[in-house]
Amino acid sequence: MNFDFSEEQKLLQKTARDYLEANSPLSTVRDVFESDAAMSEALWKGAAEMGWLGAAIPEEYGGAGFGHLELALISMEIGRALAPIPFGPSACLASEAIQLAGSEAQRAHWLPRLASGEVVGTFALHEGAGRLPLERITARLSDGRLEGAKLPVPAGGRADVAVVVAREDEDLVLALVPLDHEAVTREPAPGLDASRPLARLEFSRAPAERLGDGRGGAEQVEALLDRAAALIAFEQLGGAERAFETTLEFCTERYAFGRPIASFQALKHRLADLYTHLELARSNAYYAAWALHAGSPELATAACAARAAASDVFELAAREMIQMHGGVGFTWEYDCHLFYRRAKALAVELGSADEWRDRLVGRLDADQD
Repeated sequence: MNFDFSEEQKLLQKTARDYLEANSPLSTVRDVFESDAAMSEALWKGAAEMGWLGAAIPEEYGGAGFGHLELALISMEIGRALAPIPFGPSACLASEAIQLAGSEAQRAHWLPRLASGEVVGTFALHEGAGRLPLERITARLSDGRLEGAKLPVPAGGRADVAVVVAREDEDLVLALVPLDHEAVTREPAPGLDASRPLARLEFSRAPAERLGDGRGGAEQVEALLDRAAALIAFEQLGGAERAFETTLEFCTERYAFGRPIASFQALKHRLADLYTHLELARSNAYYAAWALHAGSPELATAACAARAAASDVFELAAREMIQMHGGVGFTWEYDCHLFYRRAKALAVELGSADEWRDRLVGRLDADQD
């Protein structure tokens, strides 16, 4: 079985990398950090024009009609560039949710607008810090109105529409909620990465509609999280890869005692260990992408492994980046902290690596029964 990407897919990836290198240097991330902006509007417009936001959306709904493999590679380049746009919440969660569970009318209305970048989407699951079993969701949908609060919501301060996990009677459902209504209150929430801001959303009988027919809500949420875990693992992998390359370049060019510090055994072995973790995470991510593309039932376990491995390696790469840059590694002038912030933010966006490991163990146990 060939797990490599095709030449056409690699060309798409290279095009994305070239565009982001030209239009989204790390100074763009700093610009968002140092302003009140929620994202880079220029880069969001460019991503839409390049067709990235609709990469996995069928052409009949205004998308590029590529597929999940292409979406994964674009996500990887977004991660390499630390692009300050809500690509994951909008393209990998909101759009995927509507494709997965939405009615024909909902798809026809929302997907073209998400693909064009006219609308920014997000996904609202959590209701506070810590783990949240789906059984304890308290947000409630009744008679087309939503009550409750969600925190933290990625891109919640900028998004135009949210897919919200709520309860209708005793059943779990996905609710589609336009956020430009007076019954929706948004408050900035503290976060480590100001280029990927969080928000608290409160719904006071806000107009909402059930996504699709509302049946199988819990299964839809799990399926959506698996898809997003596989896709966002590529964003984490891209960030870890860039952090490793930057660290290796720094250690190769910096000299001490007349030789590159990368030649010292203490750093050489740490770089080798980091590279090993990076390649293991890449293998897990590729396997999850294949399972998602093929519609394989193995996605249930592959997504867990990809998410856990990608979260771990991005955090490790960011920590080692700071350490191996020495005394300047923690300073504002160097970029190490930008990678560390993004690694920490992505590590909890869909639940922690430990949560995904627990989910993996539970699914493997279920397979044995």
